[in-house]
Amino acid sequence: MTMTDITAKIGRQTPAAETEADFLAKVGRRVHTTRARKGISRRTLSEASGVSPRYLAQLESGEGNISIALLMRIARALDHRIEWFVGDEDPWNSDVAAVTSLFRQATGEQRAKVLEILDPEHTTLKRARRIALIGLRGAGKSTLGRLAAERLDMPFVEMNREIESSSGMPIIELMAIYGQEWYRRLERQALERIVSTHETVVLAASGGIVADPSTFNYLLRYYHTVWLKATPEEHMARVRAQGDLRPMAGNPAAMEELRSILTSREALYARASAQLSTSGQSVDESLAGLLAVIEAGGFAAA
Repeated sequence: MTMTDITAKIGRQTPAAETEADFLAKVGRRVHTTRARKGISRRTLSEASGVSPRYLAQLESGEGNISIALLMRIARALDHRIEWFVGDEDPWNSDVAAVTSLFRQATGEQRAKVLEILDPEHTTLKRARRIALIGLRGAGKSTLGRLAAERLDMPFVEMNREIESSSGMPIIELMAIYGQEWYRRLERQALERIVSTHETVVLAASGGIVADPSTFNYLLRYYHTVWLKATPEEHMARVRAQGDLRPMAGNPAAMEELRSILTSREALYARASAQLSTSGQSVDESLAGLLAVIEAGGFAAA
């Protein structure tokens, strides 16, 4: 598959992007509508938000490229959610926006009932016997995933190898030419392809799969997930032991950056079905722990 083929393939599956002018016009229109419906003058909104009347006029006319910080101040002054100004759904005319608002206010029991009505097929059935290992590079996803798959007599798939196979390009070249956005699209396609072809699989997911909310939610929905954890020092040491010196090459702050990435992703990784620390553990010890987690969760049960 050539680079042109990849571009065409992805392009066909991507809806037409909203232009910047259309987006700014939409935001301005929604700010104006909200202000008018609340009976608030532009000057009053200016005083409440700290945004000048002139800037508000430009914004409402679709000519002002407002910052997120200023838009947040306007939203607060209007007692409005900022996402209502920028989202695809119009909060005044959309049932989706109304239901979303009500869902946020619902109790846990009410949310469960709503999900049961909207999605009668039980989530665990959707996950079948698909197990995805998540975590940063160096956590042991590929090594432990391959060994666990052998013990459980299940297919093993490594996300990056799957993407390379479908695109016909090494990941490093794919990223250099197309960037993160293209990679994330191929990653989502690979996840969906695996679901459609495997009811039983152990998947070593990419470390950054949590970066796209839609893709990560899809993963949580269709895979039993296990977060493999380790200390930043162990992550780095394991990657270097594999012969990959890129994390440290010409970057003396690499370790600090790794710690920052781990900290920023911890809350997302923690949404996994289960967690397992591989810190200070041998491969055999970590494998035993992973198999125990899989058994306890019933992830591989027929």
